[in-house]
Amino acid sequence: MTDPRYPIGKFSYPGSLTTEQKQQCLTDIQQTPARLRAAVAGLSDQQLDTPYRDGGWTVRQLAHHVPDSHMNAYIRFKLALTEDDPTIKPYLEDRWAELPESRKAPIEVSLALLDSLHQRWMLVLRNIPDADWKRTFRHPEMGPMTLEKTLALYSWHGRHHVAHVTSLRERMGW
Repeated sequence: MTDPRYPIGKFSYPGSLTTEQKQQCLTDIQQTPARLRAAVAGLSDQQLDTPYRDGGWTVRQLAHHVPDSHMNAYIRFKLALTEDDPTIKPYLEDRWAELPESRKAPIEVSLALLDSLHQRWMLVLRNIPDADWKRTFRHPEMGPMTLEKTLALYSWHGRHHVAHVTSLRERMGW
């Protein structure tokens, strides 16, 4: 059986992306809001409050986490495009997921945020000149990160969390 923590496998980066791989990553990021909406469509509050795995976040927490994470990524891209190798501030995603709004707020708030955020983010991503994909920011825990690697990471990230929901729905027969 597949590890429920990584329904599409762990993130891996080949070291650079082909033009086709980069385009696929852009498409994945662009489609994340619609894919997440489709994954959570029609779920009841009880289903939204079900963890996707033992000890894991609930579907509701995942729905709030994705825009939290992608907002941070959007800002990291803009910092790297406007500053020379800026050091970014990481955030404690596990603690963010435990805040009351992440545990109780209606998911539509975060789905709407994700829609708008991705519209803006795609305007940035689709206009990055080829040379700028090598620009970096410095992550205090992960070290230097190129924008190209970050693109691949967030392509994976959206698919990863959508798969958490779709895998749970499959297992539960929802």
